[in-house]
Amino acid sequence: MKDNGYCCDMRGMLSFLILFMLSKKSMHGKELADELEKRKGDRPSPGTIYPALKTLKEEGLILEEKTGKIITYQLTSQGKKVLSIAKERFCKAFMDVIE
Repeated sequence: MKDNGYCCDMRGMLSFLILFMLSKKSMHGKELADELEKRKGDRPSPGTIYPALKTLKEEGLILEEKTGKIITYQLTSQGKKVLSIAKERFCKAFMDVIE
């Protein structure tokens, strides 16, 4: 991946959350939707999740592995680096929010 300043979409934090969840374990789309629902309180539609996954894949941050009809996603080494940077930026931006 070229260094174009990309560090995941922090606007809605969907990309950040997906990268974070995939850093814990590989997941398929339904698992991601289930976990996002637990964390955010509402379930993202397939029209929200799959475009985000496509973008993350195109950026080289995740890989997909097909087993039959199931597609499982996992972080690439570049995805791990980007997540680390995103975590730092998140903490800098939001640390004083909980004070």
